[in-house]
Amino acid sequence: MAAKALSFDVGDYVVYPKHGVGRVIELQKEQIAGMELELYVLRFEKERMTLRVPTNKAEGVGMRKLSSNKTLEEAMDTLQGKPKVKRTMWSRRAQEYEAKINSGDLVSIAEVTRDLFRADDQPEQSYSERQIFEAASSRLARELAAMEETDEPSALKKILRILNEAAPKYVKVEG
Repeated sequence: MAAKALSFDVGDYVVYPKHGVGRVIELQKEQIAGMELELYVLRFEKERMTLRVPTNKAEGVGMRKLSSNKTLEEAMDTLQGKPKVKRTMWSRRAQEYEAKINSGDLVSIAEVTRDLFRADDQPEQSYSERQIFEAASSRLARELAAMEETDEPSALKKILRILNEAAPKYVKVEG
């Protein structure tokens, strides 16, 4: 029996690893190079971008439905954990963070968000750290918002509240 390809319906929220949460707005059939292709047309509101993904390639690029509630809980628990600060060069860490964000894996994105979070009383971040933190937290917030049927700013507030509540447990006391 052949494996059933992923199927998404018009109106479904989906996660495209490199771009985050989008919505299927249309199913199209197009003639391309003499072949008929069936395409998902995805709309990413925040980026004002439309993407066409051949239905037979959706799984290969990692396109997926929104995370399960269990995965969402795991991601929220991850936010409350101890930040892992690696002592490697920033350029290498930045690459690792970008790879985690672009993996589309909610728990990995939560790890990046947690590891780069700075409470108000903590040292400033560099510009590039802040950029990556914002990319990760925004990606996390969009999926959370779609799952909880709220908007991104509300979801981001929830994420920041969780991070701010967890931060004091892990801040080193200067002595």
